[in-house]
Amino acid sequence: MRTRKTFLGSAVLIYFIIAFEVLIMISPFAGFFYAVFNPVLLKLASHPATRWLSAFYLPHMVLPDDGFLVGVRLAGSALFLGGMALFLVCAFQIYAAKLLKRGAVLGGLYAWIRHPQYLALGLAGIGLSILWPRFLTAVLWLVMAIIYYFLAKDEERRMVSAYPEGYRALMGRTGMFLPALVERRLAPSSTLRKAIAGLGFAALALAAPFLLRAYTVRHLTLWTEGPKVAVLAILPEDVPMMDHRMGDILELEGVRTCIKADRNYLVYFLPREYIMQGMIADTGGDWKLFEQHRSLAMITDWVINPFGHLRSGHHAMHAAMMPTKGPEGGIVRRLIFLSIEGADVHSPAELFAINARRIPEFMVDIEVHNLQLLDLKELPHGSGWGTVPTPMF
Repeated sequence: MRTRKTFLGSAVLIYFIIAFEVLIMISPFAGFFYAVFNPVLLKLASHPATRWLSAFYLPHMVLPDDGFLVGVRLAGSALFLGGMALFLVCAFQIYAAKLLKRGAVLGGLYAWIRHPQYLALGLAGIGLSILWPRFLTAVLWLVMAIIYYFLAKDEERRMVSAYPEGYRALMGRTGMFLPALVERRLAPSSTLRKAIAGLGFAALALAAPFLLRAYTVRHLTLWTEGPKVAVLAILPEDVPMMDHRMGDILELEGVRTCIKADRNYLVYFLPREYIMQGMIADTGGDWKLFEQHRSLAMITDWVINPFGHLRSGHHAMHAAMMPTKGPEGGIVRRLIFLSIEGADVHSPAELFAINARRIPEFMVDIEVHNLQLLDLKELPHGSGWGTVPTPMF
C-alpha cells in the first residue's frame, strides 16, 4: 500500500517538475535540468507520432491581439495563483489540526468537499498548463488528475474501513471534489456511465489543447509574401509598421542576398530589446535569461504581469546599450529569420505545423522608417537554450 502511494505521489511530483520547466529554464539551474530533460524532449521530437508532445498550443512569446486568447492567459494566472492559495489554506488546516491534536478536519472547505487539496492542485495544474502550454504538460496534467482520483478513492476505502459509520456519514453529506449537490447532479449512476464519463473527460482534456492551438494559429498577426515568407509581429502595435514596411525590408540588398529561393521562412518582427528573443534564436548572451540572475523578478512578472513584462522586458536594463531609436531617431526593429524544414508548405499557416522544424538563419536590425540596415548577423542553428524545443509563438 505504501509503495503504491509513494509511486503515485512521485508521478504527481514529476508532473510539477516538468510543468515548472519555464521557471527552471530562466534559473541558473537550467543546465542541470536540461541535461536530464532535454534528451527526453528531443526523443519525443524525433518521431512523428510523438513530436506534438514537445510543441506548444498557446501563445507564450507573442502578445495576442485577440480577446479570447488574452482571457485564457489571464485565467491561467488566476487558476495557478488561486489553486496554490487554496492548497496552502487546506494544508494549514490539516497540519494545524495534527499539531493541536484536534482530530479530523471537518471545517472550512472540508465541510463541503472531502478532497479540496486535490481539487486545488488540479486547478493550479490547469493554470500552469496555460502558463507553460507545452502539449506534454497538458497530457501529464490528465495523468495527474487520474492519479488524484485513485489516490482519493484509496484514501476513502481506508477511512471507511477504519471509521465505517462516521466516514460513511461524511460521504453522505459532502462531495468528493465538488459540493455534494453539484456532484449528485453531474455524477453518472451506473458503472458503464461512469466509464463513459471518464473517457469523455480524458478526450476533452486531450482535445482542448489541439483546439486552442488551431485557434491560436488562425489568430496570429501575419504579413505574408506568398506561402514562402510569413512575418509575425510580436507586439500588436507593430502591425501597421510591419504591414507598411515589410515588402521594402525584404528588398534591401543585405536581406535579399541572405534569403534562399528554395526555402520557406518564418520571420519574427520584434523590438531589439525584446526579452524572449533567446527562445527564438541565440541572438547573444543578453537574451539567455538563465544568465541574467533575475529569476525571481522574471517569475513574478510571468505570473502577475503576463503581458506587461513582454513589452518592457530588458528595456530598463539595456536601454543605454541597445536603444530602441536609430542614429537618426527612427524606430529600430530586429527581424529574426528562421527557415522551416519538415513541413509541406502551401500556405503561411503551415509554417506553424507541429512537424515543422525551425532553423535560425540570420537576423537584421533595421531603422524601419528610413530603411537603414544597422546590423546583419548569421545565427547558430539553435536557440539560447541550444537544442531545447521552444515555443513557436
